[in-house]
Amino acid sequence: MKTGAKLPDVTFHTRVRDEAIEGPNPFRWEDKTTADYFSGKRVILFSLPGAFTPTCSTYQLPGFENGFADFQAQGIDDIYCMSVNDSFVMNKWALDQGLKNVKVIPDGSGEFTRKMGMLVDKDNLGFGMRSWRYAAIVTDGVVEAWFEEPGLMDNCPEDPYGVSSPETLKKHLDKAKEPALV
Repeated sequence: MKTGAKLPDVTFHTRVRDEAIEGPNPFRWEDKTTADYFSGKRVILFSLPGAFTPTCSTYQLPGFENGFADFQAQGIDDIYCMSVNDSFVMNKWALDQGLKNVKVIPDGSGEFTRKMGMLVDKDNLGFGMRSWRYAAIVTDGVVEAWFEEPGLMDNCPEDPYGVSSPETLKKHLDKAKEPALV
């Protein structure tokens, strides 16, 4: 994936809360498309290896959640966290993390991640197929800026983190707002 590329068209199978449903599990299935999430908006999309994993839960997701107001001030409408996990896992992780600002997108089958060229094998960790860590600023479904961790490969012995951090994206947006020197 690179700057200027259009995001792939995919349907995501999500579970959404529905107050009309009684009982302990008031959720229903709702399919959402790439267009539903990205059309007409400027958003940050970041993808990570898995919900409930250490770097993702301790640094990346909380950094975007806590920095939401700063990103909004930079013209970002929404922030999406994607992972090759199903909607049940992503919703539980969002609840566990106390998310108020970042919205989770389940890519349960990895279709979006594969079409992005970011699906990697993490069998060395017992994860199966997962997303390589990356982030993007996306405007109306087109990649405006791309932040991919180095070393993209199957069964990577490391889990690089830094290029796709909220701090890196904030620096990029700050720099983009600086007036050009003439």
